[in-house]
Amino acid sequence: MNRAKKQPLILGIESSCDETAAAVIRGRELLSDEIASSAATQAKYGGVVPEIASRAHAEAVDEVVARALQSANVQKEELDAVAVTYGAGLLGALLVGLSFAKGFAYGLNIPLIGVDHIRGHLAAAYLEDITLEPPFLTLLASGGHTAILYAERADKFRVLGGTLDDAAGEAFDKVARVLGLPYPGGPHVEALAREGKPVVPMPKMLKGMGGYDFSYSGLKTAVINYVHTKEQRGEPWSRADVAASFQSAALDILVQKTIEGAHETGAKVVTAGGGVAANGYLREKLTKACAEAGFKLVLPIKKHCTDNAAMIASEGLVQYRLGHFSPMSLNAEASIPLRHSL
Repeated sequence: MNRAKKQPLILGIESSCDETAAAVIRGRELLSDEIASSAATQAKYGGVVPEIASRAHAEAVDEVVARALQSANVQKEELDAVAVTYGAGLLGALLVGLSFAKGFAYGLNIPLIGVDHIRGHLAAAYLEDITLEPPFLTLLASGGHTAILYAERADKFRVLGGTLDDAAGEAFDKVARVLGLPYPGGPHVEALAREGKPVVPMPKMLKGMGGYDFSYSGLKTAVINYVHTKEQRGEPWSRADVAASFQSAALDILVQKTIEGAHETGAKVVTAGGGVAANGYLREKLTKACAEAGFKLVLPIKKHCTDNAAMIASEGLVQYRLGHFSPMSLNAEASIPLRHSL
């Protein structure tokens, strides 16, 4: 195998929601990372409108890919594969990126690699530490999934536990709406929480036989009930304190269970992925907890925790080295259960 195959040039494309992104990697070296977002437009409607997202992707994908190749100083003919998100996400949005990737790969006669979005979030850590290899423990915290996983091999994860209902990112968005904060909710809740203190009582979220399952539904409901009760009674309350209390309750349990999981599995390395992993409070708490427990923490930069194409290219590299390529008949999937992802 020549050097190009040992360190393949892979173009990654991501279009699962409101971000149109493209990135180029050579092996685990990130050469470019471009993105165009319709989030500002979506914010006017309080959330992502699928039709608007799909049209934005269609308008942006060609330009974003061109920018990624130019920034990487790579000609398209040099590419060894195209990796693209095929699910989960908004079906119309996914189809835009997938269709473009199929045509691109077919025209260049190079492999197409369909990437599960969740596997992309898990693979983001490989870009942060090029020496990273399994086994390691991963905290997955996103808008669609929240779980604690053990990576036995690059292509095999075991679910230790996770949320039984709402995902962490979903709960942040719902609480943001209750507090009158704009979309996307996570960053706004985090910013408001910095102005308050976690003094509002919140329910515990631990459930399940195994000790690694938890629930965000009760926590979300507690915030809604607290705010509505205060408003109905005309009593004063602090939005910042509610945000800080919710954030602490939502994220402290993730850190606690991640550390417990690392101890139980014998993992010496901990990673994290997903949009919630960009939260500054979580990053600070996880960093401190891992240091105290003696675990190495590999934490992707914030840009690579939220939706991006670099992580898709990174997972594409994993699949490339395993020889797992996709047929041109690959279809987009709006929903992929977590256990099917792994």
